[in-house]
Amino acid sequence: MSGTVARIALDLSLDRFFDYRIPEALRGRIRTGSRVNVPFGKGRFLRSGYVMEITDRSDFPDLREIDSLCANSPDLPDPLLKLAEWMALYYCCPRELAVRNLLPGAIRNGKIRHRLRPHCRLGDAAQAAEFVAHSGNRAKARTALLKVLMLEHELPQDVLLLKAEAGKGALDALVKQGLVLREDVIDERDPFKGSQVLPTAPLPPTPEQAEALRVIFDTMDGKNSGQHVVLLHGVTCSGKTEVYLQAIARALEQGGEAIVLVPEISLTPQTVERFRARFGDMVSVLHSGLSEGERHDEWMKVHSGRVRIAVGARSALFAPFTRLKLIVVDEEHEQSYKQSEAPRYNARDVAVMRGKLEGAAVILGSATPSLESHYNAITGKYAHVRMLKRSDPNIVLPEVKIVDMRCEESDDGKRPVLSRALIRAVKERLSLGEQSIIFLNRRGFAKQMICEECGFVARCPDCSAAYTYHRKLGILTCHLCGAMISAYEKCPQCGTDRIRYSGTGTEKVESMVFSVFKGARIARMDSDSMTRPSLYEEVLGHFRRGEIDILIGTQMIAKGLDFPNVTFVGVVNADMGLFLPDFRASERTFQLLTQVAGRAGRGEHRGEVLIQTGNPFNSAITAAAEHDCDTFYADELPIRKELKFPPYGHLLTLHFDGDDPRAIETCAARLMERIRPCLDPETEVTEPMPSPIERIKGKYRYQAVFRAGKLGKLKQVLREECCRRPPKGISLYLDIDPVSML
Repeated sequence: MSGTVARIALDLSLDRFFDYRIPEALRGRIRTGSRVNVPFGKGRFLRSGYVMEITDRSDFPDLREIDSLCANSPDLPDPLLKLAEWMALYYCCPRELAVRNLLPGAIRNGKIRHRLRPHCRLGDAAQAAEFVAHSGNRAKARTALLKVLMLEHELPQDVLLLKAEAGKGALDALVKQGLVLREDVIDERDPFKGSQVLPTAPLPPTPEQAEALRVIFDTMDGKNSGQHVVLLHGVTCSGKTEVYLQAIARALEQGGEAIVLVPEISLTPQTVERFRARFGDMVSVLHSGLSEGERHDEWMKVHSGRVRIAVGARSALFAPFTRLKLIVVDEEHEQSYKQSEAPRYNARDVAVMRGKLEGAAVILGSATPSLESHYNAITGKYAHVRMLKRSDPNIVLPEVKIVDMRCEESDDGKRPVLSRALIRAVKERLSLGEQSIIFLNRRGFAKQMICEECGFVARCPDCSAAYTYHRKLGILTCHLCGAMISAYEKCPQCGTDRIRYSGTGTEKVESMVFSVFKGARIARMDSDSMTRPSLYEEVLGHFRRGEIDILIGTQMIAKGLDFPNVTFVGVVNADMGLFLPDFRASERTFQLLTQVAGRAGRGEHRGEVLIQTGNPFNSAITAAAEHDCDTFYADELPIRKELKFPPYGHLLTLHFDGDDPRAIETCAARLMERIRPCLDPETEVTEPMPSPIERIKGKYRYQAVFRAGKLGKLKQVLREECCRRPPKGISLYLDIDPVSML
């Protein structure tokens, strides 16, 4: 691009670009997306930044010159820069912060380099053959080295020396003679090293899959009336992944590239395995679980065009493809797609925008679509495909029963943790050699420690939360800030030993299961027990091979697991998330129960699911038991409409954090006075008040909530306010389209 002025985003969080003159020597070499070094401030201090635009004019006289191009720093594609600009405006964050988010730290900081490994090959084959023929016993090592290279043609130096059983001195002599050529070759760090997958071929599609593929192909070819998004609503085990695979194959045939997003790193290895089995070395993996070197090399594979499919969590969305044809967002309803730090973007929504900017089709897949995506589909904004049958006609949806825990009573007159029906069902599976899953979405042993004498509750001093008891480690821990203390043996307030632990977590369930099902092979999966990433795959490997009879866990076992021998799922305390002060509480409960129920009966035997609850008539629970999304949506949407909550309006929360609640209240009141004249009359405002979780890590938390059909003008005003320096001791930030109100 011709031009003499570059507008550059520097990593300063000032939400502005800086103009610099392009020196004659760099014209033609600098383009949008290039990373450059520029002088900034006084003296000769240099900062790096990205060129966002090249133009011929500037409003500023006497521009300083760009110093140099950053060495070994790849350019960013233009479409990604446009996406960053949109993110900055929509999510109300500084532009340079949005650009920074496009790059993994391993690329951004420039500290990671390609790892080089010396490789050797024959320099002159004829001379080498003559040397071998006439060397006799005078040069055994050099002869051995040449013979190996004659057979192998080219080898890494260390492998060559090992095969020839020779020393480096002999090799150096051959290099000096010109008989062997040695050069450094990039040795990429391979996250798949040591793993093997068996190739798979496309499966004949079922009628529902065939219809889904038809709609997706039409969307990819631009035949769907301008729609570029397809909502793929498929029940668990309906074959959504096979649809993704065949859609990606079509994208590759058309010369395009594809991105596949999964909600959590823990699901990535399983997904990558299936995609590598179909597409081999065309697949790259991008997520924060890789080492810095692996992330660098995988990103560079994408940038250089050596791979055409990127699979990973949120960050994979920014894979630097230039011929993007398809984006798949699996489990699109998952709240883990929302980033908790600025820019607080939702990867699902940004995927839709990236698809629009680059002319790529977007598939949003889920067994329980979010209400926003469902609404966009039924109103015609998205193409809509439903797969309501499991892909194998012999595999039917599990039978789901609701157990009313109000009717359950143990020998001591208290409500039990495990119902009689659940115990009976697990024992039956054990006798048949089948496997069971017991699900509870709370880790630890007990929710809190209470003194029965004085009523003392052990609470975290820095958070608005009680400590959770972990019996195995003998500690009390805060699940908000991570603080830990030794568990009390006596009440610290009155000194009595009448301490009681109330509530139930997965650790307590595990203890009960061990005592009830003696001899059963039992494992627990939660963030406490999975202390290293490899343990997740290790435990699932044991479960897959039938070496575990009962798997107990939190939501990390609720999705993505496909084990044909699991015929029973028991859900403990299904209604624990129903009554949180969050308008999405019912939706999340419905989605979680439906997803975990889908783990049962994925083989030749029909599955059974027991949902234990004290609210058996709640619509989220009854709809999940009936596998009935439509009834749940029909019950929930009118409530959202009445309250102007998404999908019938946009939501924005303004957060205030600080050490002093009175200072926060004063700051919030003054800000509200400034912005109130800018509010549209139809905007619903919840004035600043303490958040449901009022204190985390010693900081008090307040929030104001705004709801309206359109919030563009308000966002612009608040964006300017948030860019100002707030009073000392207070932080201020916006969350656009929040997924949690806690």
